[in-house]
Amino acid sequence: MAKKKRKKCYCGIGGQAVLEGVMMKNRNRYAVAVRRQDGSITVKAEEYQGSRMVDRVAQIPFVRGVFNFVDSLVLGMKTLSWSAQFYEEEPVQEGEGQEEPTAKEAGSGSAKLVTGATVAFSIVMAVAIFIVLPYFLSTLFSAYVRNASLLAILEGVLRILIFLGYVLAISAMKDIRRVYMYHGAEHKCINCIERGRELNVGNVRRSSRQHRRCGTSFLLFVMVISVILFMFIRIGNPVLRLVLRLALVPVIAGISYEVIRLAGRSDNIFVRIISAPGMWLQKLTTKEPDESMIEVAIASVEAVFDWRAYLQENFGEGAQNASGGRHRESKGGTRKNRQTDAKAAEGAENS
Repeated sequence: MAKKKRKKCYCGIGGQAVLEGVMMKNRNRYAVAVRRQDGSITVKAEEYQGSRMVDRVAQIPFVRGVFNFVDSLVLGMKTLSWSAQFYEEEPVQEGEGQEEPTAKEAGSGSAKLVTGATVAFSIVMAVAIFIVLPYFLSTLFSAYVRNASLLAILEGVLRILIFLGYVLAISAMKDIRRVYMYHGAEHKCINCIERGRELNVGNVRRSSRQHRRCGTSFLLFVMVISVILFMFIRIGNPVLRLVLRLALVPVIAGISYEVIRLAGRSDNIFVRIISAPGMWLQKLTTKEPDESMIEVAIASVEAVFDWRAYLQENFGEGAQNASGGRHRESKGGTRKNRQTDAKAAEGAENS
């Protein structure tokens, strides 16, 4: 019976890595925790006023995915911009004020405009690189491949190869590698909670850094589903065929969202099989974090999610307590790290 209680249980929180930090979102509340250059952790937690359209279509399958995707891009860009201010700041002397930057805060009208423009540009570039480019490259083989279905499969293979090449290329960058480490810390925290374990550094460290609801898996589902749908496009005019591909992008995103949503809530053999490629790909987009990164991720979770109440409700006595506790697990940690934990907790409570 105890073994059954330890079965993975969906917790509903998600997030993303930012520059030197982690963003976590629980329903309409989100928090960003960032490790500053002086070693302290700054936590910002607030309600997210997302698109009203998302709330209206939240219960409509295959439609909600498109709006949720765009909404998550907007929030992601907003939190990424906020974290970048700490990444670029000069180290401060002890005793000097460390107020959070407000001049560039992504809440002003100009900042919202910039964020919206950046998201729009990102979507256009993603469609151009991963939809339009593979299509034009596949047309180069049209003289040799007469079968439309085979040509669509070739286009899909090119799309996946371009995507993998992009992931590999940016993973070679030092700054991106650190983002991938924070990405791993985010996944580890969520897996730790969903496995019924107390949220502390030791338990998080031994949790998996792959998660089925990851955006990496979502993008891979987009690639695979696009191959399947484009195989049924039997239009001779190449321009019209490209237009139809572009028109199907929201449909593909909507289907992919439902698949990733199912993967996060189910654990049957079918879900495990279709999730496996995305989990393998996450070995590239996540890296093992160090303890200081895990501390940041924990601070972000605790600012928006009562994991203790969640464990009690879903696992009861089956919840696995840490054998050493957070500070005993980090026994070799420095005095500065212990002070950092206190600052993180204080910041989460005051947000």
